Amino acid sequence: MRLSTSAQARGLARRRAAAGATAALLGLGLALGSGLGTAASAADASTYNGIILGVGANETQRIVTWYTSADTAQKVQVAPTSAIVNGEFPADAITFDAVGGANIATSGGFNRHATITNLKENTAYSYRVGSEGNWSTAYAFKTQDFEGNYDFLFFGDPQIGSSGDTLKDQAGWEETLKVATGANPNAELLVSGGDHVETANNETMWTSFLAPDQLRQYPLVATIGNHDVGGKAYEQHHFTPNTDRSAPYYNGDPSTRSGGDYWFIYKDVLFIDLNSNSYANPSDGSLGGDAAHVAYVTDVINKHGSEAKWKVLVYHHSIYSPASHATDGDNVQRRKDFTTAFSELGVDLVLQGHDHSYSRSYSIKNGQKENPAEQPGAAEVYPGPGGVIYVTANSASGSKYYDIKKPNPADTNPHGNGPDPLNPDSYWYNSVQNQEHVRSYVKVQVQADKLVLENLRSGTCAAPNAAVEKGLSCTNTPEGQPIGSIVDKVTVHPYHGNGQDIQVNVPTAAPGEFGWTIDGYNGLVDLGTAQEHSGQYFEATGKINPILVSDSRRTLAPWSISASVSDFRDGDKTIAGSYLGWTPQVVQAGAGAKAGDAVLSAYDDQGKGLSIARGLGAADQGHPKGTAKLGADLDLKFPNEVEKGSYRATLTITALSS
Repeated sequence: MRLSTSAQARGLARRRAAAGATAALLGLGLALGSGLGTAASAADASTYNGIILGVGANETQRIVTWYTSADTAQKVQVAPTSAIVNGEFPADAITFDAVGGANIATSGGFNRHATITNLKENTAYSYRVGSEGNWSTAYAFKTQDFEGNYDFLFFGDPQIGSSGDTLKDQAGWEETLKVATGANPNAELLVSGGDHVETANNETMWTSFLAPDQLRQYPLVATIGNHDVGGKAYEQHHFTPNTDRSAPYYNGDPSTRSGGDYWFIYKDVLFIDLNSNSYANPSDGSLGGDAAHVAYVTDVINKHGSEAKWKVLVYHHSIYSPASHATDGDNVQRRKDFTTAFSELGVDLVLQGHDHSYSRSYSIKNGQKENPAEQPGAAEVYPGPGGVIYVTANSASGSKYYDIKKPNPADTNPHGNGPDPLNPDSYWYNSVQNQEHVRSYVKVQVQADKLVLENLRSGTCAAPNAAVEKGLSCTNTPEGQPIGSIVDKVTVHPYHGNGQDIQVNVPTAAPGEFGWTIDGYNGLVDLGTAQEHSGQYFEATGKINPILVSDSRRTLAPWSISASVSDFRDGDKTIAGSYLGWTPQVVQAGAGAKAGDAVLSAYDDQGKGLSIARGLGAADQGHPKGTAKLGADLDLKFPNEVEKGSYRATLTITALSS
């Protein structure tokens, strides 16, 4: 009578960490997907539009915002794109409840938003909005590594509708996003400088702004401009994380205007986004305007500045710009109100819009040029402590451009608009100024020890370029300044003081693996010839070939080894597998191994013996790494009515781990 292990068991000799990771992800998805929200009726006739992917509080989140025609319970459904089969989301797709309300706009309808959480890095996801039986079109985005270098793209004033031709403006905006993401497909954020539309509550303009599919594929960091503030449509289309929506950040009017200041951390950058439309104390007498913004930035940096390597501010009203708005009283005032605080707080970069032209400032400290010797257009800048670079973005759509203004030689105000001694045609504060009447965008590379900024052409004089199509001159030469060419490039190096900073990058540790194998030669387990006892039963004993278990995974997830046996057969003669019992043992300790319980032969307890899966050994969550050797004494006991023969069965071994 002999016993053998199966070829199937030998084929399961290794289970790698990737499989374990997949199992863990699916378990998480099931947990998150259960009990979230109330499924909508299949009869729900809601239609959906204005879907946009927004940034969340960190890399693991995204906020989806949309409009719906009906006031019904809705949600966002998310799944790894690899799990989508023939356009169908899997049964364990995660859902997140949406919230929102009635639109305060002439278009009517309702707004909804939901926050996607617990995203995994380096994963492609698909998502859709709505309810069971009535889902929107599915869209996709991809996360990347949650540590290390990355690029984001900054866009100035699309201001859809400002040319007088909304569709031409839309075409330019779409082309810029196409060019920018085509050249930088792995960019991780799209950052707005504000003025998304010409008229705050004009939903036709908003539809054109939201038309590019890139706004559903890359998270948008929305910034409010002066043309967006006059109604609630901006907020209805952009729900932002960590937002203070109290009166001081709305110029005292949060009931009918959009606004608020917000912040988030993405990898090594703390972003703080301000509603610069609030620039005077509100009528209710509470703290507001510039003082409120400075207090907000101070509070956020004091609480979260140490969590990031770089501090980047974003707001609409450029305080160091080269064109029509450069001499605006509120911007001149903010050169006094903002700059010293930003220097003292260690802000590295300020991104602005509003003036529809490109400029890059010198390193500015406390409202003055930090180093009088810094040369115009320097390709490498080394700000000292308190040095801040201010960038103003040109039009991303071509709907409107402002021409660069000449400085006033008589202006001696240190916060005013006098000329640069090194370049008298520019304002004193700007290292680079540019206006060609072509669309452009700014690429920011966040690297371990530098920021690399590039202003890049996303168009030429040719259409789509609404302002030029309507008669504005254009100085670009496509042969020498084609799409994708560089207008300006600078590398900004951080200040390290008199010491030496030391950095080390720690990669993701090897995940390790869990596996098992037969220890040594997998020979036939021969129980020999059964011995008859008292004329009542036969019994044969032996030992299994030892099982070697190895676990080097970081997760230290629980594992178990079990086995079950088939019936013993010799031709058409059988012995039930239930007559086989065993006593497991840990032959060599390690990997947290504990022996399974002894199992009696069915002859002794009328049970099922090893005919059903029984535990050979296992380890709990958090067990130490290592290897273990598991064995078992076998006891085959069966009635003596069994006919003479040479019987063989198969022991199937199964390993399980998260």
